[in-house]
Amino acid sequence: MDKELRNRDIRYCVDRSVFHETELGGSTPPSTNSGRAIFNAAKNKLRCSRSAAKSLLFKFIPILQWLPHYPVKEWLLGDIVSGVSVGILQLPQGLAYALLAAVPPVFGLYSSFFPVFIYSFFGTSRHVSVGSFAVVSIMVGSVAESLVTNDNFTLPGNDSIIDMDARDKARVEVVAALTLLVGIFQIILGLVQFGFVVTYLSEPLVRGYTTAATIHVTVSQLKHIFGLPLSEKSQPLSLIYSLISLFRRIHNTNIGTLVVSTIALLCLFAVKEVNQKWQSKLPMPIPIELVVLVISTGVSYGINLHEQYGIGIVGNIPTGLLAPTVPKTDLFFQVVGNAFAIAVVGYTITISLAKIFSMKHGYKVDSNQELIALGLSNLTGSFFHCFAVTSSMSRSLVQESTGGNTQIAGSISSLIILVIILKAGELFTALPKAILSAIVIANLKGMYKQFMDIPALWRTNKYDLLIWIVTFLSTICLNLDIGLGVSVIFGLLTITFRTQLPQYSVLGQVFDTDIYRDLSENAMTKEVAGIKIFHTSSSIYFANAELYAKTLKAKVGVNIDLLIEKKKKAVMKRKRGLQKVITLAQRILSNTKKGSGLEFLMNKEAIVGSLQTLSETIPNPPTLQSLGLERLSFHSLILDFAAVCFIDTVGIKMLKIIFEEFKDIEVDVYLVNCPGSILRQLQSSRFFNETFTPALIFPTIHDAVSYLSQTHESSSLQEVTAI
Repeated sequence: MDKELRNRDIRYCVDRSVFHETELGGSTPPSTNSGRAIFNAAKNKLRCSRSAAKSLLFKFIPILQWLPHYPVKEWLLGDIVSGVSVGILQLPQGLAYALLAAVPPVFGLYSSFFPVFIYSFFGTSRHVSVGSFAVVSIMVGSVAESLVTNDNFTLPGNDSIIDMDARDKARVEVVAALTLLVGIFQIILGLVQFGFVVTYLSEPLVRGYTTAATIHVTVSQLKHIFGLPLSEKSQPLSLIYSLISLFRRIHNTNIGTLVVSTIALLCLFAVKEVNQKWQSKLPMPIPIELVVLVISTGVSYGINLHEQYGIGIVGNIPTGLLAPTVPKTDLFFQVVGNAFAIAVVGYTITISLAKIFSMKHGYKVDSNQELIALGLSNLTGSFFHCFAVTSSMSRSLVQESTGGNTQIAGSISSLIILVIILKAGELFTALPKAILSAIVIANLKGMYKQFMDIPALWRTNKYDLLIWIVTFLSTICLNLDIGLGVSVIFGLLTITFRTQLPQYSVLGQVFDTDIYRDLSENAMTKEVAGIKIFHTSSSIYFANAELYAKTLKAKVGVNIDLLIEKKKKAVMKRKRGLQKVITLAQRILSNTKKGSGLEFLMNKEAIVGSLQTLSETIPNPPTLQSLGLERLSFHSLILDFAAVCFIDTVGIKMLKIIFEEFKDIEVDVYLVNCPGSILRQLQSSRFFNETFTPALIFPTIHDAVSYLSQTHESSSLQEVTAI
């Protein structure tokens, strides 16, 4: 009976329904002890599973964690003001950056709504403003312009007229496919915890790249500033070709467009300067972009600038939202490389800004979740014909400075854009394109200040300066996509070069302390008697192993190779002398067997004396002193591995050669400050043997110095006593 009850309880507990909350809560527990144990284990497993699922859900959708605890009274007003401010700024920037992305302006509005709204649910940064950004927009535009050129959309019979509607439709399809692939890449990188990829883009590289991209953006907008119909190019040296084409047609400048652009630029720069100077006294920055946008649209509509002066305008901006459509996946193969570059650059910009604000306000951002949030924003936006987005420095600063505390501010800004899309978009039909270009250029002012990195890096780090300059020049000359690839490769090469040529030094002891510093740089250090301490600032691997050994021999102040060669020659000389005596003895012994032995008796004392002398003067093994060579001034060599992160097989072989060569000239070699990974590598490579044991390794330099000093002193005393 008990066995039947126990089996019934086991079946009860392992049944799938036992893991359902309502059944666990309402069912009668099993009757046997074993059944109750299984029942309780199932309940505990359910609690753990639910806790893990809840934690995973909060990690994936951060808004579920912070929204229930949102302090309405303290933060809501600041978020509303911040959201309105950012929304006002995002309207002109969205329209303007659409020109950079080579799509009609309305798609800039779409890109300022859908991705921003999605990010507010999944992002971990409370202050970054996601949306259109000049650098990413120009990268998107370069892809669209290279794949969909004007030459393919000229009207039959008239090559000078372009079917703009058909061209724009094709470019929107390319941009949507590109954005979808960008989102997929970012999500995959986030899911596989690949947020560290940004570490391969150093700050000098990113700043040099964005500065070069700023030049590309500026040049791309000059055609709208001067009112010149220039064809787009996206190839190496395209920037140079664009400038040449511009100057060739400069005499055809539309004066009306140039006047409008100049007035707009003067107003934008002047008011932005006021905003920066009086930042602490203004409740919020003056929305000069919106003011210029509204006034120029009203003037253009009232005077009819397009008809009267031939000034290009935005044209039709449809109201309402487009139905979602799946981007064309057959375009993926053509844009996959650019998509990955845009995904990495966009993420780099976002995480850099996010970390700045998180450090300032004392909260943490999850780099991998930021990748996922940005990827979901782009993925969702691609179905609504948006172009790739990232965070904007100018909008993020506005969002933070106007009191924004959470991404509720971002949601409010996106809702303002939604209202404009649904109701007010058509009001900007008469907006001159030159105004949008002026807004783009005016917002690049902060980016141009990055040229001041050059003198700063010249003073601090010339390697970083070299990376900045190479990145800038390669991006200027080879275009944005190829330039980024060249920059990353060059940055990695500089790391290899710097580890291949590390800093080597001989250390000395700071007076009567356990501190050891470079003898050539610190006057308070002195060399420990009889001990050389050699330090390297890099790991030891195939690229620098030979240099390590060569520098070590040079730093100890003795020509080790020459000394080893002299020892070998002395040993060979002694061996040849011994061989002569042995040969003589054998000849005499042979004659003795043949004759009377008189010759042996006559030379017996000489032969025995020679053999005795050789046996006494050539110990086994022979020493430098016994060979008539000068002994070294030091008896021990300490290799400091404090900065050695790894050592490969080539490095281990070179290290063994160093041990053997110094052992040959009566110098013992010791290792100090070895990381555990290095010790495991040495052990697995069978570095240690009867001659070189783990006893040659010390935890610190001072431990090794203390041990060697005491050991040598006691050995010297024993030698004196023996004498």
